[in-house]
This record gives sequence, C-alpha cells and structure tokens, in this order.
Amino acid sequence: MHIAVRFRWSRIIFALVAGLAILAAFCLDAGVQAWISENQNAGLRSFMRGVSRFGDWPAHIALGFVLLVLAYWRRSKKWMRIAAAMIVACALAGAVARVVKISTGRARPSVQTEAAWNGPNFRARYNAFPSGHTAASTAFFATLVLACWRIGAPFLVIPLLIAFSRMYVAAHYLSDVVCGAMIGLLTACLVARWILSPIENRQSKIEN
Repeated sequence: MHIAVRFRWSRIIFALVAGLAILAAFCLDAGVQAWISENQNAGLRSFMRGVSRFGDWPAHIALGFVLLVLAYWRRSKKWMRIAAAMIVACALAGAVARVVKISTGRARPSVQTEAAWNGPNFRARYNAFPSGHTAASTAFFATLVLACWRIGAPFLVIPLLIAFSRMYVAAHYLSDVVCGAMIGLLTACLVARWILSPIENRQSKIEN
C-alpha cells in the first residue's frame, strides 16, 4: 500500500477511534465521578494531589530541557532532535488545551452549579474541558514513543497516572482527560511527522 494511502487511512481510523472514545467517556462521566467520590482515601488523595501538582507542563518542559542538555553533552543530534520534539509537542498540546478550555467554560466536578458549560471563561473553576495536564503529558511521552517505542512505551504510565489523579482530586471528568489524551496523541503525531521524519528519511537513504 502506498505511504500516502496508509497515512490517509490511519487518520480516518484515528478520528473514528477518538470520536468513539470521547463519546463513550461523556456517557460514563457521571458513573465514574460517582465511583471516585465514593472511594476516597486520605493517603491516596494526598498522593494524587502530589502527582497532579508535579504533573503539569512546567515539570515536563524542565525534563525535556534536561534531556536536551544530556543529548548535547553526548553529541547526539538524533536525541537532541527527539528532546526538542518532545518539548514542542508538550507546549503545543498544552496551548491547544488551554484555548479549548477557556472557550468551553466547563465547570469542574468540584464546582456546584447547574450550568455545566458556560462559554468563554477565564476562571480556573470553569476550565475543566479538556485536561491540560493530560494533553501536555500525553504529547510529551507519545512523541518519545513515536521516536523510540522500546524506550518510550513504559513511560506512558505517567500520563495515565496524571489523568487519573486529575479525576481523583475532582479537577476533571473522564471525558476531560480522554479528550486531553486525544489532543496529546494528535499533537505528538503531527510534531513527530514534522520534526522526526526528516531524521528517519536521512537514515534510510544512508543505509540504502
């Protein structure tokens, strides 16, 4: 199958899977949030608050720059480019999530209000959809997976843990974190195609 055709089909499949996942998440929002509320644990809640606090974009960007410096020190142009791609993907996903959440104005689970969606709103209490933490973390580590899946795959547990922590502390609904993850995955794919593909193409030409 031609590469362009495969890429087109992969986009169609991703759109279908993402749409179904987000739709299912909206249907499960109330049930999941009720279960989390009924199964609160003081120790676990404290741990999840810590995960949520350190799982935001600044920590990811800082880690990305540490990897960039290490790659520069090791004189690895490949890993310098990978680290740069991870930073760009994280920042871009976080920015997209920020624009969407301000535009939609969805109230967080902890906010008692009849109007769940309030339109454009800059107040943090009404910036639930989507999860910026999840979007940034997913984009960061998904980019690493696309660059080197053997190294990156185990790290996908980090965005999953961050997503759960955001629901556990009543900052987001299931649909918020699922949509955030989809934004992160899409951003990672776009950034990898833009930044990492030239490396793979050059390596293929050298090997051939």
